[in-house]
Amino acid sequence: MSENKTNTNNIDETENKAVDTKENVKAESENKSVEDSGDYIAFSSPEQEKSNKFVAAKADGAASNVYDWLKSIIFALVIVMFCLNFFFRLVDVKGTSMVETLQNGDKLVVTNFNYTPKPNDIVVISHGKEYKEPIIKRVIATAGQTLKLDYENDRILVDGVVIDEPYLDVSTFCNVEADYEIPEVIPDGMIFVMGDNRGVSMDSRDSRIGLIDEDSVIGKAQFVVFPFSEFKYLY
Repeated sequence: MSENKTNTNNIDETENKAVDTKENVKAESENKSVEDSGDYIAFSSPEQEKSNKFVAAKADGAASNVYDWLKSIIFALVIVMFCLNFFFRLVDVKGTSMVETLQNGDKLVVTNFNYTPKPNDIVVISHGKEYKEPIIKRVIATAGQTLKLDYENDRILVDGVVIDEPYLDVSTFCNVEADYEIPEVIPDGMIFVMGDNRGVSMDSRDSRIGLIDEDSVIGKAQFVVFPFSEFKYLY
């Protein structure tokens, strides 16, 4: 009787092992099938999962920082372009007609928002009457003011008053007179301009430039910003 019981137990253990082995083979087969299909199931330790999450979070954070950085740059560029179009712009001085106030190659900040030319302003002009290149000159008289170029006494009178021109290093006219008849009263919407270097300046004394339409004024020069050693406010 004892032997039979022992044998029965052995048979049961054998059957259990066989079942376990069969289930293990089935599980391995299923896992292999999953791997072969290209769908992978990763089983990792808690430490490995924590490490993976850290790496993923770090990658996401780096991408977010790059995006925020690019967004800030684009926003800054939009603001700069808006300001350049509506508030100020940078222009380069070409030529010597404004020496000693401005030198060839100077870079200026020019404002143009809601601007109306006034006497003594230094202005950038898109073109003259016939001259099509941009020019930079000083406003001498504006619409409605009387103007007299007194060549005999080397002076300019606006509204009957001799104007003070401390920026001149030369005489008022340098023997360069107007080649056309300048109106005694500046017409509406027009201005009379001259360069500070009167001997070489082609300005409103020249019929190719003439009186300047206010609509042709790009803006008022405010600062010299380059070269840095010459940085200055112009008024």
